[in-house]
Order: sequence, then structure tokens, then C-alpha cells
Amino acid sequence: MRWWDIDPVLCLEKDLFPQDAWSRGMFWSELAHSRGPGATRRYVVAEETGGTGETGQAQETAEAGRILGYAGLTASGDLGDVQTIAVARDHQGTGLGARLLTDLLRAATAFECHEVMLECRVDNLPAQKLYERFGFEPVGFRRGYYQPGNVDALVMRLTDPSASVQGTEING
Repeated sequence: MRWWDIDPVLCLEKDLFPQDAWSRGMFWSELAHSRGPGATRRYVVAEETGGTGETGQAQETAEAGRILGYAGLTASGDLGDVQTIAVARDHQGTGLGARLLTDLLRAATAFECHEVMLECRVDNLPAQKLYERFGFEPVGFRRGYYQPGNVDALVMRLTDPSASVQGTEING
């Protein structure tokens, strides 16, 4: 993800998470920590390429295609934390979320994270199934985590992220 992706990402963010969408400032802050030798973040976008409905990695130009999804991870010491994963409604169920998660877990491995944590709405069963396929296990709840609405978060943990993505192909 680059600075020019923020506005289209915000549109997708507001569509998918209208009650608790991230702000422009939050994305700018995360991107500020995603470059250079001291980087502690990895943020990626998936975009439509060639007008064929295919997705590829983000191009490094302002001429990129429609953003279909995005994801972010932060690393601190040997712990990674999935901050966000989002897929456009018309591309949910296509495997794009798995591709984004694979990229984040590869980044966690590069950051030398030995485990990765995440929170997921307790009512988001498709996301929970995705995380379970990658080896995440429930470890607890955060009561009233998502506001408004007072929706609980399921806390999930993955130990050894490198093992969960061995043999996977990000562009496959």
C-alpha cells in the first residue's frame, strides 16, 4: 500500500466497516512505519488488473486499477498482529482474503515473528473459517471490542506463521 492508495482504501473501508472505519490519519500513521530499515508494518493492496477481473500485487504508480482488498500487519519483537484484512463485497469468497493473509504471514516470518495474533468479530464466521484454515486457534474474547454495537471480538493466535504458508503461492 502506498499513499495514493489511501483514498480508494478508505472508500472500501467505509463500505465494509461503516460503524468503525479507520480514518485517513490512521492509514497514514501505519504507512509511516512500513518503509525503511526500521519498518514494523506491512500493508498491501490487491487490485484489479487488465480489466479482466484478475488481481495482482499493487502497482507502484498512481495509475493502479480498482482496489479489491487490503491488509495490514504490525510486528513488535517476536509477535505479529493482523491489524486489518478487507475484501470488496463482489470478491468475497474468491480466495483473495487467503492471498492477503498469506502475504501478511510471509511478512510476519520476515519480521521473525514466532506467533501472530488477531481479533475477529464473533459474528464474522467466514473470517473465522479462513483464519482456522491457516492454523489460527481461538484463545479468548474481548468483550464489547467493536463499537458501536458492543460486539465481542474473538482473539485468535497462530504459532509458527512460517509453517502455515509453506508451499503457498501469493499470485496463484
